Amino acid sequence: MDLSVLLIFIPTFFFVSITPGMCMTLAMTLGMTIGLRRTFWMMIGEMLGVGIVAVLAVIGVAAIMLQYPHIFSLLKWLGGSYLAYLGIQMWRSRGKMAIPSEFSEQKQVGRRQLAIQGFITAIANPKGWAFMISLLPPFIQAQHPLALQLSLLVSIILLSEFVCMSLYASGGKTLRVFLNKSGNVRLLNRISGTLMIGVGIWLVST
Repeated sequence: MDLSVLLIFIPTFFFVSITPGMCMTLAMTLGMTIGLRRTFWMMIGEMLGVGIVAVLAVIGVAAIMLQYPHIFSLLKWLGGSYLAYLGIQMWRSRGKMAIPSEFSEQKQVGRRQLAIQGFITAIANPKGWAFMISLLPPFIQAQHPLALQLSLLVSIILLSEFVCMSLYASGGKTLRVFLNKSGNVRLLNRISGTLMIGVGIWLVST
């Protein structure tokens, strides 16, 4: 793959990744409630979903999938409803993700649950498919092996996603520390819950 193509591709997809969206908002919300380290499990699921979407976009399956919107509708409603439910629980300072008045008492959220949450958010986002279909294939060069190019490009995409989600989750963690020092745990739960409900509504309405 030509270096000039990579020099255009890297900033293009970093800009796409850093732009606020459902996955970045989810990372910030989880950073506030469960911390950066455990948010990595959501990131693993999200990156797996993004990687699948990217590969399918290049081989043309995404174009077929977009012709059957009922598949997306089902995933969006299931994922969005679940995220909204978690948001309501957090807003009411209940559930595993809500922060109690004593931080040491917080229940641990399952790794699988977090990974599935990230995976569904990535897979069920039609805008993510649209971005991959419109932006990724033009960077594929016919004179070079497809497998090698795709591996390189997807690796760059996943690295961009990881870096950007880590930045958002770190920002959420910083906000959590600030509000905890001022004793506003309930406010933190309500901010996190509102963001989570917003992501759920966003997922369903796109």
